[in-house]
Amino acid sequence: MATLHILSHSPFTDGRLGSCLRLLGPQDALLLTGDAVYALQPGSPPRQALELMPDLIALYALAEDLEARAIRDLPTRLQVLDYPAFVDLCCHYDKVNSWL
Repeated sequence: MATLHILSHSPFTDGRLGSCLRLLGPQDALLLTGDAVYALQPGSPPRQALELMPDLIALYALAEDLEARAIRDLPTRLQVLDYPAFVDLCCHYDKVNSWL
């Protein structure tokens, strides 16, 4: 069963990103929102961990959060979403897991 995992907390404050990455299956996807987009900072350990994810696992981030935090130089595999696309994405997966 494919799951969309949603992270919203900074990867520099706790271990949620690492825990999530260990649980991702080949049909799953990861959506970064809020302060979780800091994981995309070039050269950072969280960015390196994301770049090691298998290609089958989709990686998404909300455009508004990337802009608000001035995150640039994004990975080529990253798909940037607006809010309507976020809603569509949630409907696409069998389960949605928010890492609160």
